[in-house]
Amino acid sequence: MGIGRAPVARAFLCVALLSFPAFADEAADIRALLARGDPAAALARADVALAAHPADVPLRFQRGVALMDLGRDAQALAHFERLCEEHPELPDPWNNIALLQVRAGRIEAARAALDNALRADPAHRIARANLGLVHLMLAEAAWQRLVDSGPVDPALGHRLEAVRALLAGARP
Repeated sequence: MGIGRAPVARAFLCVALLSFPAFADEAADIRALLARGDPAAALARADVALAAHPADVPLRFQRGVALMDLGRDAQALAHFERLCEEHPELPDPWNNIALLQVRAGRIEAARAALDNALRADPAHRIARANLGLVHLMLAEAAWQRLVDSGPVDPALGHRLEAVRALLAGARP
């Protein structure tokens, strides 16, 4: 689909641990570093903090976000997958797995991750919004395959254009 990293990262609504309970100053400092656009410093700080508190879920989540922001997607994916294995009840890591899957062009895998996020929390608004985007991406891909296979009804072309316009509106 030709989706770049920056547009997808912005199109998907990222989670900043809003649903996690209050956590230590280290996690707040790491979030601040990420907000300032310094993921390398955030990752270093997370690694130090996790050496002292290896089971701290918010710190682990922030470490995964830092990896994502650094473009180390394979490491971030493995990190969030481990977090989900240990805490499948948390929707936020599943949401970030979905974002990483979209970045890699694996839209069906993204849909499955969002389904898991919504199983964990059916009211999770960010995952629900992201699932809507994933469904649009799936529709675009399906209709494009149909267009590529031969002549189609002009109405289908209009639908494909409309879906692309919606997706473009979701990307800054």
